[in-house]
Amino acid sequence: MQVLIHPTYFPSISHFVAMAQADGIVLEMGDNFQKQSNRNRTYIYSPNGIQLLNIPIKHTKERHQKIKDVRLETAFNWQKQHFKSLEAAYRTSPFFEFFEDSLMPIFTKDYTFLIDLNLETMMIVCKCLGLPFNYQETTEYFHDVADYLDCRYLVNGKKDTSVFEPYPQVFQDKFGFISNLSIIDLLCNEGRFALDYLKNQNRPFNL
Repeated sequence: MQVLIHPTYFPSISHFVAMAQADGIVLEMGDNFQKQSNRNRTYIYSPNGIQLLNIPIKHTKERHQKIKDVRLETAFNWQKQHFKSLEAAYRTSPFFEFFEDSLMPIFTKDYTFLIDLNLETMMIVCKCLGLPFNYQETTEYFHDVADYLDCRYLVNGKKDTSVFEPYPQVFQDKFGFISNLSIIDLLCNEGRFALDYLKNQNRPFNL
């Protein structure tokens, strides 16, 4: 079955479990931007535990702004800050250096719209995973969908309570295993085994 999901910034592992186990991918492009969601944020495993990486966006007077119209705030050098945080978190992981050059465009290229950044992030990660990123896009928003498995709720971290099998993490000796972080955590720690991990997880949703 095809899965309907939001394009987000370095999506959670649950996003990629859904993508890796689905027959096809449909990206929600017609919804409104919502604050406090993972549309512009991700969570990594830092030396101090869970760390939020948040992308600043330009705020408008519009009450409801379409996700495709959201612009990035360029007054802050968030790309430099995010890369430094990733280095501190994963430089000593088994596969960070292997994927570093592939990920670098996310932190050096100029982006205007959040949606373009998110799409390129997902494309690059899929290439690193060896997961085909062939997708369709919605043209308007529907609250209820019948033709797809609706996993749009995964964009809301509070509603996504997915728990997956443990894998080695850099700082697990300090804080233990932390499940369902950014796909970056799995990629840096599991490398070429990451795709098999995604395909073998029990799903909190039915495909």
